[in-house]
Amino acid sequence: MPRTVAIVGRPNVGKSALFNRLAGRKISIVHDMPGVTRDRITAKCKLGQTPFEVIDTGGIGGDVDASFTDQVHAEVEIALAASDLLLFVVDGQDGITPVDQELAQRLRRVKKPLILVINKIDHDKHSNAPAEFSRLGFPVQIATSAEHNRGMGELLAAIERGLPPEHESFFPPTANADQKPIKIAIVGRPNVGKSSLTNAILQDDRTLVSPISGTTRDAIDVPYERHGNRYVLIDTAGIRPRGKVDNVVEVFSVMRAEASIRRSDLCLLVIDATMGVTAQDKKIAGIIQEAKKPCVVAINKWDLIKDQTEDKEALTAVLDRMKAELFFLSYAPTMLVSAKTGAELTRLFKTIERVKSDAQQRIGTGVLNRLFTTTIALHPPAMRGGKRFKLLFVTQPEHDRPWPIPIPEFVLFVNDEKLLDDSYRRFLESHIREKSPYTGCPILFHFRPREARDKENQTRGQKFGRRPESGGKPGPRGPRPKNRNTKAGKPPARLGG
Repeated sequence: MPRTVAIVGRPNVGKSALFNRLAGRKISIVHDMPGVTRDRITAKCKLGQTPFEVIDTGGIGGDVDASFTDQVHAEVEIALAASDLLLFVVDGQDGITPVDQELAQRLRRVKKPLILVINKIDHDKHSNAPAEFSRLGFPVQIATSAEHNRGMGELLAAIERGLPPEHESFFPPTANADQKPIKIAIVGRPNVGKSSLTNAILQDDRTLVSPISGTTRDAIDVPYERHGNRYVLIDTAGIRPRGKVDNVVEVFSVMRAEASIRRSDLCLLVIDATMGVTAQDKKIAGIIQEAKKPCVVAINKWDLIKDQTEDKEALTAVLDRMKAELFFLSYAPTMLVSAKTGAELTRLFKTIERVKSDAQQRIGTGVLNRLFTTTIALHPPAMRGGKRFKLLFVTQPEHDRPWPIPIPEFVLFVNDEKLLDDSYRRFLESHIREKSPYTGCPILFHFRPREARDKENQTRGQKFGRRPESGGKPGPRGPRPKNRNTKAGKPPARLGG
């Protein structure tokens, strides 16, 4: 395992702010409300001389949220067992509390290197506050302000000294180091089984699972390897309608989930099989479509409707009904899974690998142009305003960056993009998929209109031998020939005058 640092402490002492500072980006939600963090969140810190993994945990003690206390404590225990060094965070402005003293006794029994981080020393007026914490008996204590980036250099140096010298990569060394992991955002509305599906894939209780909606708050990135293929599973908070969000923390949770869609390589849209496709499911599918992301639809809780899909015809009818509801995500394969029993998870990852394989297919320029020419000749587009859409040339460019799942893109040189309606655009897309299916991927069209000719300037240039773009200088035909019968400064006489 890579070198690991676990951040522990009571609620609302700044653990998530410190985690974000070490990770170098905003991952955990930071808010004044205690108990915001519930899951065990991991990230890689690259600020020191050698990278290490840092774990953010939920606050211990205080009974902030009794519904999740036992699960949060279990997550902390796992983090303590998996770590090489502990950061015990306390609030320098609050002083030592009974919960801090209780945690100090508990952490001494862990028998691992520990750094006491006295956080929230935001100003010089708080400089005397750390002296009080010497009573806890920890030899290494550092005053910091995670919010204002104070004391972070000293803290990083202490972490480097306390960690073991061995270092391994984020993924096991057997994995292909050149292969970029596929970032899979597991998204859906609350309580459809996203965290349960993540745990079933990992075969570990990695994220908190509860029948209470809104259990997951942060977007949790979990590295995962399966049969030599690398992934990062992003378990997100349930996306609920804006008007039904209870507090500002849930607003942040929804924003993080939507941001996870944008930064992912593929979205796994989870839907509750017992409830079917709801209006909120359609809205989330619309977010995926607008983000132009590859997608696989997982109908979870199959075990609860298995009696309705015993034969092949019934199973096909259920899937067809779901697909019809999500018609605007027609490119996304739909399948039934069960996080509880683990059914069809192998097939799920085979489908993801198929999406990756199909996305890397390219259609030759010659084949592509013949396909479009034949299609348009047999089924020409409708006239609009007395004009018809014309395709001059089409090509499929290569991607500059090696994306894990490159989005298929086509550049069309046309007379006027406005003459092409959405129905005919989908018609052209369907013919591309007949040649190459591009399973699970949207197809992007980029239009290049033909430049309009300036007939007036062209005519004037041809008539007088001038090039309009040359500012009136003589063109290839040279200057206008003089009339020998015309005196200087006088116009030529008209014929018959």
